[in-house]
This record gives sequence, C-alpha cells and structure tokens, in this order.
Amino acid sequence: MKNNYDFSNSQPNPYANRLKKQVTIRLEKGTIQYFKELAEEIGIPYQTLINLYLRDCAQNKRKLVMNWEPDSD
Repeated sequence: MKNNYDFSNSQPNPYANRLKKQVTIRLEKGTIQYFKELAEEIGIPYQTLINLYLRDCAQNKRKLVMNWEPDSD
C-alpha cells in the first residue's frame, strides 16, 4: 500500500446523499427475534427487513393506532 495518495483530482461521491445513516435504536428482545426469524424465512438480513418495513410505513404515511396509558407509579 502506498504511503501517500494523490486526491487532487478526486470528485465527491454522487451517491453520498443516498447512503444510509447509522442510528442507535433500543428494541425489545422479542421484537428483534421476530424480525430475525422472519428475515431468515425470507432470506434477507434482519436489519434490511426492519428498514423495508419502516420505509413502507413512512412512504404510506401509516400512523400507529393504539390506546396507551403511562404507568402510574
């Protein structure tokens, strides 16, 4: 491997804005296990499956409908 590289004629990556962004999200073990098992059945990585599911929700503007009450401690 070279010690020095010449990047003076380099160009920005035209696909950089299409790259995925890494985030940290806390999910319950059961939720992760569900997507891992489903992903194994389908034959794709579970993180890709979760991304596809969330993208579908975002594109179709799905909203969660549920009644939730916080714990009263």
